[in-house]
Amino acid sequence: MSTDLRFPNESPEYRQARDELRDAEVELRRRTEAVAAQRRALPLGGEIPDDYVFEEWDAATAEVRPVRLSELFADGQDTLLLYSFMFVPGAAGGPTDAPCPSCTSIIDAVDGAVPHLTQQVSFAISAKAPVERLRAHAGVRGWQHARLLSSRGSTYNRDYGAEDEQESQFPLLTVFVRRDGKIHHFWTSELWWAPRDEGQDPRHVDFMWPLWHLLDRGPNGRGGWHPELSYD
Repeated sequence: MSTDLRFPNESPEYRQARDELRDAEVELRRRTEAVAAQRRALPLGGEIPDDYVFEEWDAATAEVRPVRLSELFADGQDTLLLYSFMFVPGAAGGPTDAPCPSCTSIIDAVDGAVPHLTQQVSFAISAKAPVERLRAHAGVRGWQHARLLSSRGSTYNRDYGAEDEQESQFPLLTVFVRRDGKIHHFWTSELWWAPRDEGQDPRHVDFMWPLWHLLDRGPNGRGGWHPELSYD
């Protein structure tokens, strides 16, 4: 495929290489949509074994309140996206807390999109840390929209792969659907457990993390760099 598009002072070698790359990008777009269609066609996963109870901050009462997974679906919506945020709380909070820098980078980007996202689906963040700690971290980051939960009183993390037997935490997005009054698992970002090519991260949540897609467009790519909580 060729076009008449030319940029100032580009060489014939550049245009040939760019045309070949564009053809590969077109094929990638087709393949991406084919995979998305395959994902949408998944049969229902297993019904949830428990209507898990999370903790949520109630601004009206200034207290923590329990909320069940079934209550996370907004009225008129039958899809819930629940992000498992890695957050290891310190014994006394404060500087000993360890919110994941990568998870933080993800939600830094996602939070502003939540008002748009929730026109179609329900969305929440769940951390193993107390919700007060997650809420304090959200305040530091300036998050205003994402629903914040703690899963510390339930087996949700273990049941849906966000924690192992040693209580190590993993960043995952899990999708649940409600059908005929029952809630089923639909999809989880299972690339986390898939074999990885040499030099690659699992890229299992890159779809919600635009940082990497932007870096991939530059000549240095990702460069072995990873985000931090602050840059001094």
